Amino acid sequence: MEPRDLSSHTVYQAGRGIEEVARELGLNPDDLVKLASNENPFGPSPAAVEAIEDAAGSANSYPKASHADLTEKLADEWGVESAQVWLGNGGDGVLDYLARATLEPGDTVLVPEPGFAYYGMSARFHHGEVEQYRVSKMEDFALTAETVLDDYDGERIVYLTSPHNPTGKRFDLDAIKEIADETGDHTLVVVDEAYGEFADAPSAVELLEDRDDIAVLRTFSKVYGLAGVRLGYGIVPEEWADAYARVNTPFAASEIACRAGLSALDDDDHAEKTVETAEWAREYMYEHLDAPTWESHGNFVLAEVGDAETVADELQRRGVIVRDCSSFGLPECVRITCGTKDETRRAVSELNEVLSP
Repeated sequence: MEPRDLSSHTVYQAGRGIEEVARELGLNPDDLVKLASNENPFGPSPAAVEAIEDAAGSANSYPKASHADLTEKLADEWGVESAQVWLGNGGDGVLDYLARATLEPGDTVLVPEPGFAYYGMSARFHHGEVEQYRVSKMEDFALTAETVLDDYDGERIVYLTSPHNPTGKRFDLDAIKEIADETGDHTLVVVDEAYGEFADAPSAVELLEDRDDIAVLRTFSKVYGLAGVRLGYGIVPEEWADAYARVNTPFAASEIACRAGLSALDDDDHAEKTVETAEWAREYMYEHLDAPTWESHGNFVLAEVGDAETVADELQRRGVIVRDCSSFGLPECVRITCGTKDETRRAVSELNEVLSP
């Protein structure tokens, strides 16, 4: 007995962790700075930590009430109906729900290259096929309607990442609207706004007011610092509301995750500090890094460093972990997460030394 043929499935490659690198190189974990996974440098919202501690005693209960409370709160914040909010185990859980609700075996999706590997992974899990549109370095990684539509061929789902990982670029609302207008009536445009809080731009959620062909993805992993809790949500058209009960796993988000999310949403100070520090860190890297960079709307910056694998390995030995972007098809680039001011200064200083002749 063997599993089905999984040879066409991509393996998701996560950024390396502090403990992993410390063990490999014989370093003290406390001396390492991890700027490889776009995590919140300030940790989770303190209010969320308190909520997690309080919720631990009720971990024996299924999260029916907390799930409803969080759904209602998110709906109120976005000005949509509660049934339009689909909670999931991280943003990738929501991607799975959207694929289940949309794809028949053999349907095709259109994904960005480079981009988040899980778009294609989720489609293949649900017996779909994957095509790509190119986010081209030759075109300065521009994200326009033409970027997508030039490669569109009737796919069932089109994925837009805005801000885009790993480049930091974003689609403006006019481009998203044009893509939705120019794709077929059967096509769902999924706008992944996992980094949306870091972008000084309106959300595509406002387009849902009079459209039934756009869904928006958000997460608590980034600005709220809850990556380890695994909590995300989608906002879907009103016409899609009833599908959630038919495609989601029972109690998709845990009691602890829901309670943490509820408290994190009220912790404006933590979110504002995170966004403001990311803005500072981006500008600092643009100005002080001795390598070409691209303007970013996320909590990270893409830098061209030559041999990314060699540079990232040397940085690790110096105690700074960044993301080698070879797995994104950019072997000449590294992605540097916006850390605290001290972490960012250290990363820039060490990288400049590595790059110096």
